Amino acid sequence: MMSIDYQLFTDVGTRSINEDSIRAAEKNGTYCFILCDGLGGHGKGEVASAFVADCIKQLFLGSSDIDSFIGTAFRTAQEELLKEQKRLNATTEMKTTCTVLLVDTNSNTYRYGHIGDSRIYTFRRNKLLTRTLDHSVPQMLVLAGDIKEKKIRNHPDRNRLLRVMGVEWDSPRFELSEVNELQERDSFLMCSDGFWELIVERQMCKTLKRSASAKEWMEKMNGIVSKNGKGKDMDNNSAIAVICNK
Repeated sequence: MMSIDYQLFTDVGTRSINEDSIRAAEKNGTYCFILCDGLGGHGKGEVASAFVADCIKQLFLGSSDIDSFIGTAFRTAQEELLKEQKRLNATTEMKTTCTVLLVDTNSNTYRYGHIGDSRIYTFRRNKLLTRTLDHSVPQMLVLAGDIKEKKIRNHPDRNRLLRVMGVEWDSPRFELSEVNELQERDSFLMCSDGFWELIVERQMCKTLKRSASAKEWMEKMNGIVSKNGKGKDMDNNSAIAVICNK
């Protein structure tokens, strides 16, 4: 059975309100990590992100079906968020991204889901294995071959999102991963755009390789984010670091 080492971090940056929300929960050997980033331009982003994060955490703690949990959680949280918008007379407000990671130490498996431009990075042997693809205009341009991947971080349309929670869906807009086998030292980084815009993947790998714990890894990455954001209008920046050990 794997042991799970994790560290949560959130910072307001230079903004007046932190619209990021992060949560972690454990139940019977399964860990659930949630990170949401509210959309400030739509108003009440901090309300939306906290509402969705809390909703999914409570659903996890009350769930008996881990296999279908993430998809159910996204759909239920979306429905509840739309109801909350109507209750607060805020139907044009309260939008958020969402990422959810499940790590099951009983079966040594992991799976995740996401919507928006908050990311989940997966690392194996201290190297980047996968990352979620943003639901954003710049990511669409990359997929179309119009711009290079590295141009996303500074693209003028990087905040234009194509999929979020809190907007009516004709069909589910979130994406789910397959169930994947967990290997020793597999590591995960969940982060809002305010975090990943200020640190590149090579630095994530380098700091991971030099860290003995999730806390140390997070501290090293935070140092880079803070340095690169110094003197800039820093967005809220939040992350969850997870390292799996035998």
